Amino acid sequence: MSTTVPGPDGRPRCRWCAAAPEFFHYHDTEWGFPVGDDQRLFEKLCLEGFQSGLSWRTILAKRENFRAAFHGFDFDRVAQFGESDVSRLLQDAGIIRHRGKIEAAINNAGRAQEMVGREGSLAAFFWRYEAPRKGGTEPQTATTSAESMALSKDLKKLGWKFVGPTTAYAFMQAMGLVNDHARDCVVRAQVEQARRRFKLP
Repeated sequence: MSTTVPGPDGRPRCRWCAAAPEFFHYHDTEWGFPVGDDQRLFEKLCLEGFQSGLSWRTILAKRENFRAAFHGFDFDRVAQFGESDVSRLLQDAGIIRHRGKIEAAINNAGRAQEMVGREGSLAAFFWRYEAPRKGGTEPQTATTSAESMALSKDLKKLGWKFVGPTTAYAFMQAMGLVNDHARDCVVRAQVEQARRRFKLP
């Protein structure tokens, strides 16, 4: 089976784009491009936690609602959330109303503050787990890696929640810590170029 499908311009894209029309834009402009912005890194880790057991299409469709509900994933603000905020979020039909995941996001905001105080930024911590540029497994054949298992283990030690190895790997794929675009995907070379230009935090 081919690992790619034709995109809107006829050029090959990763096969998973065929699952939903909105995936092509997300794939071409976000997925795999390196991110050094702490707020975006925190947002993605939260959203991957909310995705657990669900599809990314569900989360992507609700992403703007999540951003509104969690103040743009400003972790300094989210860390101040209390029980009244949990109750408010449990009533918000625009997001995933799962108490454990909501409480994990609030908990993780506090852990993010601690990490910034200790490391200087979230990016400085996360980019230590960047996957090697050469070798490794064939793109999109794994759901975890040695790096994602190490990241998950270290985050859990620091008190983060809903950060299992599979969640950590999906986060790494999306934020550019690994280039998991199919080898024939037209965006793979663009991501590789962006990763070469990216200055490590």
